[in-house]
Amino acid sequence: MELDAFSMDFFSLKGKTAIVTGGNTGLGQGYAVALAKAGADLFIVTYDQDWEETRGLIEKEGSEVVFHQADLTDKEARTGVVKACVDAYGKIDILVNNAGTIRRAPLLEYREEDWNAVMEINLNSVYFLSQEVAKIMVEQKSGKIVNVASMLAFQGGKFVPPYTASKHAVAGITKAFANELAIHNVQINAIAPGYIETANTAPIRADEARNQEILSRIPAGRWAKPFDLMGVMVFLCSRASDYMNGHVLVVDGGWLVR
Repeated sequence: MELDAFSMDFFSLKGKTAIVTGGNTGLGQGYAVALAKAGADLFIVTYDQDWEETRGLIEKEGSEVVFHQADLTDKEARTGVVKACVDAYGKIDILVNNAGTIRRAPLLEYREEDWNAVMEINLNSVYFLSQEVAKIMVEQKSGKIVNVASMLAFQGGKFVPPYTASKHAVAGITKAFANELAIHNVQINAIAPGYIETANTAPIRADEARNQEILSRIPAGRWAKPFDLMGVMVFLCSRASDYMNGHVLVVDGGWLVR
């Protein structure tokens, strides 16, 4: 391809359909709105029905949106997500595996049921939903899968052993999927966000000592906002990243390099 063939249209998602799990709040909402701003229509999977704010933000951009309530730890529910999206839009161009959970406790006190609950949503649902969507994308001979990892795909953390294990595994399956699906023109990458201002991190930010400890480690000197991840998500879902595969892209204000 000649250099003058490149244009900003490479970042457009007009005519694309995107599934975003957990897309009704926090970072997921930011990802969904970003894709809508780039022109995509949305299929948002939620655990509850708290989606009216997100609906308004997406429809404001002129995009269509369908909300689908499902428990992604359930096999039949995952299959139902794929079927419902294809029924609604006829295809799946993008999958954003954003849904996740975290449970904090000291390692020596961590309960098996909490370990299993975190791994079910953070890892198993990502793997099996991606597997189902990949079947559609291979048939189409195109598609983008973006997994949401974490800085704890690179570090150990404290008080969150299954979260750390699951995010290391998300980075691993991102690479494994890329090795097998790249030949089918399907790109699989991951985003590893740093510390983000969301409802999940509100307790940490409310702890003044802990908040200052974190800020002192971030070269950018501030927590990220969902806004800071929106451009990266559009890039990974667009033609501009067609030769990028199996990569874990860190967006952390410099945390990992300090």
